Amino acid sequence: MESVRDDLAALGARYQRGQALLAAGRYAEGWPLFEGRERLAPGLIPPGPRSYPEWRGEPLGGRSILVWVEQGFGDQIMLARFAQVLKERGAGKVTLACRPQTVALLATAPGVDEALSIPVNASVAVDRHDLWTRYFSLPLHVGATLENLPTAPYLAAPADRLERWQDYRGVGFVWRSSPTGVNAARKTIPDDLADRILDLGAISLHPEDTGAGDFADTAAIISRLDAVVAVDTAVAHLAGAMGKPTFILLAEPADWRWLTGREDSPWYPTARLVRQSRAGDWSSAVERVAAELR
Repeated sequence: MESVRDDLAALGARYQRGQALLAAGRYAEGWPLFEGRERLAPGLIPPGPRSYPEWRGEPLGGRSILVWVEQGFGDQIMLARFAQVLKERGAGKVTLACRPQTVALLATAPGVDEALSIPVNASVAVDRHDLWTRYFSLPLHVGATLENLPTAPYLAAPADRLERWQDYRGVGFVWRSSPTGVNAARKTIPDDLADRILDLGAISLHPEDTGAGDFADTAAIISRLDAVVAVDTAVAHLAGAMGKPTFILLAEPADWRWLTGREDSPWYPTARLVRQSRAGDWSSAVERVAAELR
């Protein structure tokens, strides 16, 4: 038991080191340290298929590949861009396994042949593929760096969703993180501060306010808007992936993917990062966005 604890501690330290390297933009060094993460968080990173081999970056040569579900909605949205890279590298079929809320959305990504719904804690029959991998293993195996990230918009609202949401205009706003998300409380803006943005005419994009049934509905709403303001949530990734002008409000310290001290994002060229001036204080960040909206 002690050796298992020691092994997990070493794995955790390796993962933390990887995050630090990625935050510094040292992607070639950081991505390998993310492997083995399923042992640290089996609830977020369920076991992948065992009946066929895991892809390690070798030539694809027309073979089918399944990208297995892991972590949060925003992670899957961010990394769906690599489906097209898999196609360019010779994949015959690319399947993205994802949660039901993202199926219709991720099916719009270039290179995706199928988006497969995998509900949490459900047993789902999955057709056999030649290979499988995980979302966060894709950047490692395709050699992703700051210089070669695919940055063109890659997600869109399905055509059949657009008509229902055609009345939306202006600026959309998300100020609460999902309560089940990592560091949810730290990423959430208090309602009294959020009112400064809402009082300027911004529209809540929280599904309990819009009635959106999934992320494809939210994408249809975003497609009608001029811009989006969001904390570090899946909607921030969605707006960026759609190429929508986006202000992303970041708690300090921010997640590794937003790098350190930058106002731009290599992942989303149309996004502007607005960081807390000190940890826990949203006032100045909210006021900077409010000034832009005015």
